[in-house]
Amino acid sequence: MKRDMDLVRDLLLAIESDPNFDGMRHIMPDDPSDFGITNRSFEEVTYHLVMLIETGLVVGKPTMQMPIISKLSWQGHDFLDTVRDPEIWRETKEGAKKAGGFSLELLGALAKGLIKKKIEEHTGVHL
Repeated sequence: MKRDMDLVRDLLLAIESDPNFDGMRHIMPDDPSDFGITNRSFEEVTYHLVMLIETGLVVGKPTMQMPIISKLSWQGHDFLDTVRDPEIWRETKEGAKKAGGFSLELLGALAKGLIKKKIEEHTGVHL
């Protein structure tokens, strides 16, 4: 199955916004719609959640069904903060497409660079 970074971002945003994913409980969602995702299959969402757990962006445990999710990790919050803004996300994906490839780390670095540029433009402070 092909990795879909838009789905990765959507899942991270959904987990962050749901107060049930507070690290105090372990939740096994029943359906992609539990994340507000209605245009993806159960298999696609499950596959991407497992990858998020494997990369350390989400704290959880893979199972034979939908993974058990506890919360976003610190790294998950950091990555999401870099790609949260829709315009930054659009520019990040555009830049990665022009480069012809990307990894999670490179997407995060590109988004951070775009945010840094924006901060410098708005504040006049060079970071």
